[in-house]
Amino acid sequence: MEIELIVYSLIGGIALFGIWELYFTCFRHAKLRAFENETCFTGGESKPISVIISARNEATNLEAFLPAILTQNYPVFEVIVVNDRSWDNTEEVLKSLCLNYANLKVVTITHNDKFIAGKKFALSMGIKAAKYDWLVFTDADCLVNSENWLSYMQDPADGKTEIKLGYSPYFKKSSFLNLMIRYETFYTAVNYLAFALTRNPYMGVGRNMAYNKSLFFKSKGFASHMHIPSGDDDLFINQNANSHNTQIVIAPESHVWSAPKLKLIDYIRQKKRHRGAGTSYKGKHRLTITIQFLLPFIFFALTIIGICFEPTRYFALAALGFVYLIKAYVYPRLYTKLSYGELKWFFPILDILYLCFLLWTGFIGFFIKKGQWK
Repeated sequence: MEIELIVYSLIGGIALFGIWELYFTCFRHAKLRAFENETCFTGGESKPISVIISARNEATNLEAFLPAILTQNYPVFEVIVVNDRSWDNTEEVLKSLCLNYANLKVVTITHNDKFIAGKKFALSMGIKAAKYDWLVFTDADCLVNSENWLSYMQDPADGKTEIKLGYSPYFKKSSFLNLMIRYETFYTAVNYLAFALTRNPYMGVGRNMAYNKSLFFKSKGFASHMHIPSGDDDLFINQNANSHNTQIVIAPESHVWSAPKLKLIDYIRQKKRHRGAGTSYKGKHRLTITIQFLLPFIFFALTIIGICFEPTRYFALAALGFVYLIKAYVYPRLYTKLSYGELKWFFPILDILYLCFLLWTGFIGFFIKKGQWK
C-alpha cells in the first residue's frame, strides 16, 4: 500500500510539473515563435528621436560603436551621451566625435557634483537634456545590427504605445561561460518578450528599449527605486508597462549586440544586482518568475527519481521525452529569430547544462558581493 502511494504520488508530481512546464512553452513562448517580424518603418512622417547613452570609462567602446548610432538612416534624431565621472579619455573621444557629428550632445557629470552617484542619475540627466519626447536607450558597449535600428525603435503611429521593448544578444566567445550567458540571455528574452506579446509585460533590457519622456516624468522617473543599484530598465518597465501601452520588436535589423562578461565573478555580480532589482517587481510577476525558476528543477528531480524507481521508470521517461518533444518544436525557431541559430543544435543538452550552471553559480554567489555601476 505504501509503495502504491509513492508510485501514484510520483506519477502525479511528474505529470503536474510537466504540464506546468508545457504551459509556459505552449501558451507563452510559442506566441513569440509565431510572431511575424516587423517591417522597417521609414519616411517623412517619422517622429524625432532622442537616443540616451550613459557612459563611464567607455572611451574604447564609444570610439568603436557610437558612429554606427550617429549615422542611422533616420530623418531627425539626436544622440545624448552622459559622461558619468569618467577618468579615462572618454571626454577626449566625445569631443573628437562632436567635431564630426552635429547630432551628438554630451552631458558631463563631474566628481564635484553633489548628486546621487549611479547609472539612474546619469540617465535622468540625459533624459532631462533630451530635445524630443520619444527616447531610445542603449549602452556604450553595444553595436547596433543595422543602420535601420532607429526606424524599428521609433514611436509607433497608434497613439497609445508608450513603451517599446527590443532585443539585445551577446557576442559569441569561445568559452563555456559565454555559452551559458548567451543561453540565459536567450531564455530571459524569450520570456519577457513573450509575456509582453501576450499583454503581460514585466521587464525590459536597457541595451535596447524605448519609451516616452512624458511617461518618465509622469511616473516620477526612478524616484521609487533610486536606492537600488540596478533596475533603470527592468524596474521602470515593471512599474509602468501594462497590457495596452507596450509593444515589442524582434526583427534582425533591430537587434543590438553587446559584449558579455568574460569572468565568472563579474557575471555573478551582475546577476546578483539583477536579482536585487527583481525583489521589487510587482507581486504577481515575482510569483510567476519564481514558479518558472523552480519548475525545471522540480520536474527534473521528479523524473530522475521516477527513472530510478522501477514502477515509474517508463512513465518518467515518456513524460520527459514528451516535454522535450514539444520544446524541440517551439525553441529551435526562436533561436534563429533571436540571432542564436547555432545554439539550436545543442538543444536540449543546453537546457540541462544551464540548470547545473544555475545551481553552481548560485552556490558561489553566496560568497561574492554585489557589483556597482562601474
